[in-house]
Amino acid sequence: MHCVKYNEERVMLQQRVREAKQGWDLEGILGTSGYKAIVNWIPFYIRRYSRWRYAPINWYCNPPINARKKKTETTKKKKNGRKEKMASPAGCEHYTRSCLLKAPCCGKLYVCRLCHDAEENHQMDRFKVREVQCSSCETVQQAQQTCQECHMQFGEYYCDICHLFDKDKKQYHCQPCGICRIGPREKYFHCEKCNLCLAQDLRGNHKCVENVSRQNCPVCMEDIHTSRIGAHVLPCGHLLHKTCFDDMIRTGAYRCPLCMHSAWQMEDHWDEIDKEIAQSPMPTEYQGATVKIICNDCQAHCTVPFHVLGMKCSGCGSYNTAQNGGLIQPPPQQQTELDNENEAETDTEAGGGWSLSQHPLGEMQSTS
Repeated sequence: MHCVKYNEERVMLQQRVREAKQGWDLEGILGTSGYKAIVNWIPFYIRRYSRWRYAPINWYCNPPINARKKKTETTKKKKNGRKEKMASPAGCEHYTRSCLLKAPCCGKLYVCRLCHDAEENHQMDRFKVREVQCSSCETVQQAQQTCQECHMQFGEYYCDICHLFDKDKKQYHCQPCGICRIGPREKYFHCEKCNLCLAQDLRGNHKCVENVSRQNCPVCMEDIHTSRIGAHVLPCGHLLHKTCFDDMIRTGAYRCPLCMHSAWQMEDHWDEIDKEIAQSPMPTEYQGATVKIICNDCQAHCTVPFHVLGMKCSGCGSYNTAQNGGLIQPPPQQQTELDNENEAETDTEAGGGWSLSQHPLGEMQSTS
């Protein structure tokens, strides 16, 4: 009797599952085997937890029936908990603001140009933005710092050129750069040749490269001039993203990716290489060999002794050099003199070993 009642209940539940599908293709999503496994598992689960025994079958049949049809609308309204892609007083992950920008290109509402560019297949021109929507009263209005309806402040800082709304970070608009920079203004100056705002301690203390920030970062190949990531100025004058420079240092690279100049002061490292070379003489066949090199730091061309650990520039003392040609062996007469010197050194070492064997301690060791 119990088995008959159980089978009837199982059949009833299976029928309710089929009725509850109503166009939501579980079998298409999970596959035939996965769908059968769920249908067969549900009665056991409900019998064990009796308080769910008479619960509506929709308890385990979510999302709603028309979820697929409204997938696009749901993504726009609920993704990251914001309407139309992060429409909240908190702003977005990039900026803190209480309004949405109406993109002049597509007419859609986004918190900032970066959110727009991440979702669309084109870029927003921030300078052409004319309208914004208040995140509080949803009034579309001319771009300004305060809502004309509810008087909510869209941002502590507002630039009517870049249409930048954000919390106060001591920002200022640099006219030659054409964009807003994080200040304060008195700690930075605009280098006319580099066409970039630099810290005051670099005034007269950096190598100018014309329009250097208009180039992409040579590490990540992303824009530097308008990037929200800080830039690192190398001794050669080229720029890298600060994060890219830190990653480069961690990998052991020490040269500019563009000109191969040393990326920082390397004198201490060159001294360490001097010590290693002094303790690591080359084999006999390479002693006296020289090679032509080009120094990446001072651009000097010189001929220096060959060593596998590095070739030192005779001009600036840098080991940041590149070999220019093959090995240059010494003339035969000089090579003969070097061989004679090596033989003399070998004889001296052999004589020293004989003297040690005649030492009383050596005699005791040999007799034992």
